Amino acid sequence: MEPLFGVVLGLIVAVASPAHDSCTCATNKWAVCAQDGPGNCICRLAGSDHPVDCSTLTSKCFLMKAEMIPLKEKRLWRPPHAVSDSDGIYNPDCEDSGVFKARQCNQSSTCWCVNTAGVRRTEKGGRSLNCSELVRTRWIYIELTHERSSNAFHAPDVAKALTQLFESRYKLRPKYIAAIKYDPPLIQIRLDQKKKPRWDVDIADVAYYFEKDVNNDSVFHSNSKLNVSVNGDALAIEKLWIYYVDEKPPEFCMRQLAAGISAVVTVVLLTAGIGIALLLILRWLRTRTYKKFECKEMREIKAPSLELP
Repeated sequence: MEPLFGVVLGLIVAVASPAHDSCTCATNKWAVCAQDGPGNCICRLAGSDHPVDCSTLTSKCFLMKAEMIPLKEKRLWRPPHAVSDSDGIYNPDCEDSGVFKARQCNQSSTCWCVNTAGVRRTEKGGRSLNCSELVRTRWIYIELTHERSSNAFHAPDVAKALTQLFESRYKLRPKYIAAIKYDPPLIQIRLDQKKKPRWDVDIADVAYYFEKDVNNDSVFHSNSKLNVSVNGDALAIEKLWIYYVDEKPPEFCMRQLAAGISAVVTVVLLTAGIGIALLLILRWLRTRTYKKFECKEMREIKAPSLELP
């Protein structure tokens, strides 16, 4: 009886183990997943109770929040005043839907307003700072360069390969890819999304996933390295820049701009003053030389006239 029980137990473990291993979130390596009944895998965001839809991309706000958990654990030894105040790294406040809250604050009670991509669009202030609305990021410009290849790439082939990449890996519909321009080795990609339907991915999330892939820090559970090929030849991305353009212009304070203008005006005035002073000095020196020469000529003319009888 005991050997039979052992065989049955082994079969149960063998069946359960693959099921447990398959309970993962393909699009979010930070998601915590668990079986909730046969064939039912429930995934939630690490550090919160927000459910994660693993059939699509996780919002950038949720990703940044999950990404901050190990960072906070590593910083426990630091003193309270050693708080990172970088615009790129902060623990964001997210709505239940996953979008950024219009106002973001750090642990030092410094607050600022962000767009739908979580990028700061105002000066920093205190807790009293009012962010009346979450301004949508309408356009995202992606610029990248690639390493040299033995075979030359053609612009239509590059555009086709990147369009397929964004559609298959990041689930972005081609209609949101407004343009792809190629001037070796520079590639420019313009994403345009005026409104985001509930069933479509946000271009800000796509740009964040793409940035993480390029930096070899993939969000996907497989952690697979990004491979881009053009007609079978590898397109090795070397550098990446991402620019965000909102529907409304940023509301940065004019004080910094005024200070910059004042500095420029001061430099211009000093340069002009120095130039005028040099001109006056040169003019004075020329006038002085001319007067000396004139006096010398007058003395030479008067001297012979005195010798006449």
